Amino acid sequence: MELIINKSTLKGTVNIPASKSHTIRAVAIAALAPGESVIERPLESADARAARRAYALLGADVAVEQDCWRIQGTAGMPTAPADVINVENSGTTMRMALGSAALLGSGMAVLTGDAQVRRRPCGPLVQALNALGAEVRSTRREGFPPFVVSGKLRGGEAKVEAVTSQYISALLLNAPLAEKDTRLQVPLLNEKPYVVMTLDWLEKQGVAVQHDGGLSEFFIPGGQQYLPVNRVVPADFSSATFFLAAGALPGNEVSCLGLDMEDPQGDKEVITYLKAMGARVDDLGERGIRVAAGTLRGCELDLNATPDALPMMATLACFAEGTTRLVNVPQARLKETDRILVMREELTKLGAHISELEDGLVIAGGALNGGVVEGHDDHRVVMALAVAATAIDENVVIRGAEAVGVTYPEFTQHLRQLGGCIAAREMP
Repeated sequence: MELIINKSTLKGTVNIPASKSHTIRAVAIAALAPGESVIERPLESADARAARRAYALLGADVAVEQDCWRIQGTAGMPTAPADVINVENSGTTMRMALGSAALLGSGMAVLTGDAQVRRRPCGPLVQALNALGAEVRSTRREGFPPFVVSGKLRGGEAKVEAVTSQYISALLLNAPLAEKDTRLQVPLLNEKPYVVMTLDWLEKQGVAVQHDGGLSEFFIPGGQQYLPVNRVVPADFSSATFFLAAGALPGNEVSCLGLDMEDPQGDKEVITYLKAMGARVDDLGERGIRVAAGTLRGCELDLNATPDALPMMATLACFAEGTTRLVNVPQARLKETDRILVMREELTKLGAHISELEDGLVIAGGALNGGVVEGHDDHRVVMALAVAATAIDENVVIRGAEAVGVTYPEFTQHLRQLGGCIAAREMP
């Protein structure tokens, strides 16, 4: 699908969808808990459905109702799936379900995904699972999906270089159900807020984990059990990033509703980034956040905790005065695409002056022009380019726009509701 976008003024409110990260954690914990769990207002998207299917294949009974999923859990004893677990484009589901498959008492599980997921590394997680008693092997390239999982996670000691926080979250979610205690040493941890989110889930569901203040050492007692889940999934700051940033573009004012500043999601830091760049930001309390255009200024932003924000912040920097540096985010190269490379390539097509760092981007502000760009099957790349297109005098065509369905199926609808001049057509 192609999107054809013309210059538009964006004003109004957006109800932000539920968090992907929270939804997948809720599904994993509900599937591993005993009894029935109730997940209210979960994200209904391709990634969330992938998690639901994965854990159903591991033995959970999942019933989908209006704005509610009911999951009968396995009490920490998943069963060998009757089919291959295909997580499609969900890297989060791959890492979480890989850890859960290591809890199988007998049989084996095969996990795979689409072409993008098969290019995303899991080697440090695989090594840790094997050190803790499981038997995980790659069927093709070492450390990359597809995987065959057998044996059983029993506990012990492991050292993990966590270029992505998902390695640690996967271990934290599953190690409490191992027979023995687990000790983890984590000399490198990117995206710390996502681990804080996982720890928050564990605490709320009755699982104990000890750790140091820097999240470099963890002690996870074995033989634990989860409490069933009974929670409403909060709105997603990662998805809100696109409309929060849209509000900062010239002439715009956008309110994002449903956001909770007390939630542990790391991407709420985007609000700090917008303020640093000169946007006008108002906290609407329980209703959400309003962002209005100001005079945008270039600055340096450390995105290590918020790699998903890189595509949108790179785009916004094109409209700022002076130079913006997005730094300390090398893991952005390991997402659905190499987002550092891809954003340089696609924004350059629109006239941006942008260069790559090993761990980020340097963007000089200036007017952009229209053109044809590629979404690279990456939902966040597509959404960032779509927001940029609304502030460009000439029209922009974005190819491969169907990728937004991974996390934000209503994105184009919400963009239109704000006044976005946007049309969709099938690609020739």
